[in-house]
Amino acid sequence: MSGIINKNNNREINILNLFAYTGGASLACAKVGANVCHVDAQKNIINMAKRNAELSGAHNIRYIVDDCAKFVAREIRRGKKYDGIILDPPSYGRGANGEMWKIEDNLFDLLKLISGVLSDEPLFVLLNLYTAGLAPSCAGYMLSLIFKEKYGGTVESDEIGIFAESSRAAFPCGAFSRWVYK
Repeated sequence: MSGIINKNNNREINILNLFAYTGGASLACAKVGANVCHVDAQKNIINMAKRNAELSGAHNIRYIVDDCAKFVAREIRRGKKYDGIILDPPSYGRGANGEMWKIEDNLFDLLKLISGVLSDEPLFVLLNLYTAGLAPSCAGYMLSLIFKEKYGGTVESDEIGIFAESSRAAFPCGAFSRWVYK
């Protein structure tokens, strides 16, 4: 995504990283000049992300400990907009109040919700899936329905894997799908 962010360096770029874990994607975006809002529901994970950013010298990251869908709903009410969105949702989880997250049941609604925080000049939505139940084509179809139909652009989806040089085999680890506006 750094190439997309770098092409737009004549304007301030705001990135929302949901289910952000220890911050690898947040760091990558911050290092190329984007302002990043890093959201994860686990305080201990946020603390690790802050430490990673400190060690990497990244300072333009805002950290939020919250349920991702609830946070996005509040950002919509506040009128906050983001140019790019990265999300790496878990297959299954429970919120602080016992709310259940199941990717097969909740992902499409979350994607529709996050379309409400995209700026008037959006750059991308990047979705990582480590769930065997969702194929790359499924992820791509969701991004096409929600973002490509609304804004145009292109969608790319594929498997994520680890290549084992010794056996010359690739071991599947999930899927990704990316919608890019231009």
